[in-house]
Amino acid sequence: MKPTTKAHLGLLGTNLFFAMNLSAVKYFTTRNIAGPYAINLIRIGVCVFLFWLFFLFQQEKIRLEKKDIGKFLLCALTALAVNQMLFMKGLSYTYSIHASLLLLITPILITFSAAWILKERITILKLAGLFLGVAGAVILITSRSNAGNGRDILWGDVLVLLSSVAYTFYFILVKPLMHKYSSMDVMRWVFTFGLFMIIPMSWNEFTAIPWRQFSMTEYLLMFMITVPGTFLAYIFNVYGIKMLSASMAGTYIYSQPVFAVIIAVFFLKEPLELYKIAAAGLIFAGVYLANKKTSDGNSTSHK
Repeated sequence: MKPTTKAHLGLLGTNLFFAMNLSAVKYFTTRNIAGPYAINLIRIGVCVFLFWLFFLFQQEKIRLEKKDIGKFLLCALTALAVNQMLFMKGLSYTYSIHASLLLLITPILITFSAAWILKERITILKLAGLFLGVAGAVILITSRSNAGNGRDILWGDVLVLLSSVAYTFYFILVKPLMHKYSSMDVMRWVFTFGLFMIIPMSWNEFTAIPWRQFSMTEYLLMFMITVPGTFLAYIFNVYGIKMLSASMAGTYIYSQPVFAVIIAVFFLKEPLELYKIAAAGLIFAGVYLANKKTSDGNSTSHK
């Protein structure tokens, strides 16, 4: 198999794993088996262990410079302590379909933030993309549907959107570090610092997990969330960016909500209502227009 073919499959796998995570997390939270903060602590903790394990076998070891510690702390704060915690909490309240679609707002936010910081010209297409994306988000947030497994749809959707804002700040902050350190080094330090930040917020939920009552299905789902759904997903994404391009990797984010919808409908029995389809169409169109004919060499895939 060609390396480029492996890269494409890796990127597809990345978004499939992320999509599976949404329904797996909802399985635990809707049944009150494990809280969202506890799940986040487990997945981040396992990733930190695996990142450092891989570091032991890494040939080229780049030392972290003291002057960059503050930058990594800010990245950890925005990417994990704020973004991940808000997203996991929001997901526990809303539908996984809503969360997967609202995540597509992130590329639009990044495009406009980069244009503002880099003083790039805002085109009519970008403005149209922003309008369509916001319109789709408004449809989701203002929907009155009570079917399915959502507990507080409005609040959950708002938290997911706020998590996207936090990720936008992380994306801007981490860009200079990516030029100086390898992607694996950046992720290892961001996850390590982030782990210590989220422990105080997550410890009570973590200690309340009834591990002895877990069925084999629940152990498998927790494994899926942590190893393939988080660690391998990040590894595959980095590999795809290296072999292809960041802009190509970014296009695969479109596949994530498609996978998420299919899994949520069949696994969680979430209803695929007309307003969700309409919102999806608007958000997809918004992301496409906002990023049309732009290539900043970065991927916006996450979660």
